[in-house]
Amino acid sequence: MADLHLYTAPTMNGWKPLIFLEEAELPYALTYVRFDRKEQKAPDYLELNPNGRIPTLVDRGNGDFAVFESAAILWYLAEKSGRFLPEDPKRRSQTLQWLFFQMAGVGPMMGQAMWFRRIAAPKGHDVPLAIERYTNESRRLLEVLDGQLAKGGPFLIGDEYTIADMATYPWARSHYWAGVSVEGLEHLQAWFERLDARPAIQRALQLPEPRPAFFGEGDVAEGVTKNAAQFEL
Repeated sequence: MADLHLYTAPTMNGWKPLIFLEEAELPYALTYVRFDRKEQKAPDYLELNPNGRIPTLVDRGNGDFAVFESAAILWYLAEKSGRFLPEDPKRRSQTLQWLFFQMAGVGPMMGQAMWFRRIAAPKGHDVPLAIERYTNESRRLLEVLDGQLAKGGPFLIGDEYTIADMATYPWARSHYWAGVSVEGLEHLQAWFERLDARPAIQRALQLPEPRPAFFGEGDVAEGVTKNAAQFEL
């Protein structure tokens, strides 16, 4: 039995630890937490994650130690494996700065744009001002990422692929789902192409099941309906 047990779902936050685990080729067990069944609110799950969200990691090899919050899981895995977090103090700090930038800005803003556009609106609660507000702020944050990538190097921390890239990619790459244009953001688009080409990332995006609509692929209308049906307003 694998020591690492990940509880997750096919969302932008849910893919982050999957990307790490696939990149590091670490053995792990996977449990799909189904929102439509409210499994994230089940008492046994709340014992692991009191916030009732995904993802959650349980390390069986460390006394069943549970870690919730996607950035904390990435940090924990990086420390445990000695991978994807620089040892140099300055580069390590830079990695954590961009990791927190994703957690404090990119994720919340794009998440709200997605919620109002892909969940509230299809359920008859169209709020144009909220959509405009979160879409514009998301675009601004993607411009910040583009500026960082313009400094040179293939990744957010120059030539080193880190947990900052893993955290940011699922959100920024889902710009279509948030309705955010990446036109003119050439460095960001080139970063997408580099990470798209990584086999481990592509494997992770198929788990626990694929969501091609998030990237503007497949039957988007069906994807919108299926996604919205999982949530109550």
